[in-house]
Amino acid sequence: MAKEETQEQKTREQETREQETREQETRGQKARGQKAQGLARLTHSDGAGGARMVDVGGKETTKRFARAQACVLLSAEGASVLATQKAEKGNVLGTAQLAGIMAAKQTSALVPLCHPLPLSQVSVSLRLEGSKVWVFSECRTQGQTGVEMEALMAVSVAALTVYDMLKAVDRAMQITDIRLLEKRGGASGAWRAGALRADTYRHGV
Repeated sequence: MAKEETQEQKTREQETREQETREQETRGQKARGQKAQGLARLTHSDGAGGARMVDVGGKETTKRFARAQACVLLSAEGASVLATQKAEKGNVLGTAQLAGIMAAKQTSALVPLCHPLPLSQVSVSLRLEGSKVWVFSECRTQGQTGVEMEALMAVSVAALTVYDMLKAVDRAMQITDIRLLEKRGGASGAWRAGALRADTYRHGV
C-alpha cells in the first residue's frame, strides 16, 4: 500500500511539473508574440528589429501641420543679460529664431530615418518671461508624411542656440519641456498633447 501511495505521489508531482512547463511555454510564446506586435507597430523597425526608412509612396498627399515647444531655464544673471541685451555674441533671441528655422529645414540630414520634406512654412518664436525662455515652433507642408520632427528640431536647436549665446555668463542653464504640442494631417488625423499648462497655450505661436 505504501509503495502504491508513493508511486501515485510521484505521478502527481510529474504531472504538476509538466503542467508548469506547459504554462511557462505558453507565457513565453505570448510574450514573444507581444514583442513581435510591438516591433510591427514601430514603423521604423523591420520584423527583426532592424532600422528601415518607411516607404510613404503609397500614402495620400495631405496638408500637414505640427507645433512644438521647449524651455530654457536661466540663472538670474543670465536672465538679466538677456533682458538688457548685453550678451557678447549679440542678439540672442533673434539668432536663436533663425537657427531654429534653419534647423527645421535640415531635419532629414540629422535624424537618419526622416524623409526630406518641402516645408511650406516654418515659424519660431522665443519669449523671455522671468528666468525662462519659452520657445515655440510651427511647421507646415503638403506631403505624404508629417512634420512633427521638423517642429521638434526647430525648438531644440533654437534652445541650444540660446545656451550657446549665453553660456559665458550662465553655464548652468537647463533645456527642458521639449515636446510636441499638436499635429494635424495624415491618416492618423489630428492630435493634441493632453494636460497642457495654461501658460503653454498662452504662449503658442
